[in-house]
Amino acid sequence: MLKIISIGHKMPHWIKTGFTEYQKRLNAPWRLELIELPPEKNKAAEAESLLSKVQAQDGCIALDPKGKSLTTEVFAAKLSQWQQSHQHLCFLIGGHEGLDQRCLDRAEAVIALSAFTFPHQLVKVIMAEQLYRAVSLLNHHPYHRA
Repeated sequence: MLKIISIGHKMPHWIKTGFTEYQKRLNAPWRLELIELPPEKNKAAEAESLLSKVQAQDGCIALDPKGKSLTTEVFAAKLSQWQQSHQHLCFLIGGHEGLDQRCLDRAEAVIALSAFTFPHQLVKVIMAEQLYRAVSLLNHHPYHRA
């Protein structure tokens, strides 16, 4: 099970449509769940909220602009490794101020989607697409080459 745990709720319709499209494409054991949490008064409170949704045995990957950039191929290989070690993989998306240090410390990896800055709502769609692309690559599906 893949989980995107994000600060920010009430996705615009076009974001929800894009996310749902990639969510539908992923099948077991790669099912995708989105957990949206309301913004809090500060990063520390958001960290508490985010981390409350991550179980001790879950793999945790933080999305942060200062994280490591990965190619799709490297991300797919890491996804496969993480999935072998954990039943659930949680991808954390912070709010407007980013992730608190506690989230970064809990993560086994901190990755950046791009050197660009994206609205955190859009990151949900980008992450869902990248997860689908990585799984397609692992399954030798032609989507990645399309």
